[in-house]
Amino acid sequence: MSAEGGAVNPAVAGILVVGRTGQVARELQRAKWPAGLAVEFLGRDALDLARPLEAHAAVVARRAAIVVNAAAYTAVDAAETDREMAFAVNGDGPAALAEACGETGASLIHLSTDYVFDGTKQGAYTEDDPINPVSVYGASKAAGEHLVRDRLAHHVILRTSWVYCAVGRNFLRTMLRLGAEREQLSVVDDQQGCPTSAAEVARAIVELIGALGHAGAERFGTFHFCAKGATTWYGFAREIFAAAQQREMKVPRVLTPIATSQYPTPARRPLNSVLSCDKISDSYGISARPWPEAVADCLDEIRGTG
Repeated sequence: MSAEGGAVNPAVAGILVVGRTGQVARELQRAKWPAGLAVEFLGRDALDLARPLEAHAAVVARRAAIVVNAAAYTAVDAAETDREMAFAVNGDGPAALAEACGETGASLIHLSTDYVFDGTKQGAYTEDDPINPVSVYGASKAAGEHLVRDRLAHHVILRTSWVYCAVGRNFLRTMLRLGAEREQLSVVDDQQGCPTSAAEVARAIVELIGALGHAGAERFGTFHFCAKGATTWYGFAREIFAAAQQREMKVPRVLTPIATSQYPTPARRPLNSVLSCDKISDSYGISARPWPEAVADCLDEIRGTG
């Protein structure tokens, strides 16, 4: 959309993706984009969210129709002692992107997290539920949401949860590594969430972009997108190892469920971060597959690439 609210054709002005090596950014590079759509990816060397003035200038220079922020500080535990950097990348950086989009008439799709909630609700969180982060990481992402909303009307804040893919550092990769090394593993079983494939998030973003050129003001705002169905970290691990065993990969002999209190971490995690995705389904017709299906696809990719 333009600053005045007129539709902009993304294929003419282009798409700018902030991020290149993160999980979602990687999957966006592999996604099936509409033919003729110009998409540019900027890594940290070209656009560093920790340097807001430079990030602002980089976005203004490209004058894209839609900017996708797929970069973030995601080290949840490290953020507890690296607060300044977490807030710079997750707060000040997105604010600079939003301001730049406001100047050029671009729309912004900004990725956020289930960790903006405190986990005390019974049932799935909706977009209208009050946020109350319990970690520095969650607080930094909440700050980014607020700054984007405050600076740009034409934004989509897309909250997702428990993201994983076939490469990089994530829960699925960690479980496979530990499962190959150890005979016994203990995994937390009292935190609930929705394991979501980065490929599914990338697909949702591409579908959103296709719709934003025709979106009215009511279809901007905050949305949840995650895989269908909820589980615990233990349930997630159990599914990973079941799929891995079917593919003749080494798995632990014993998998034991434990309480959060038995596995202390520097950062607190919400006990419930299940997200309701009804709003994005109703507004855009976008929905995800059941989470075990995406886990199987990810294992197939890992097995195929050795």
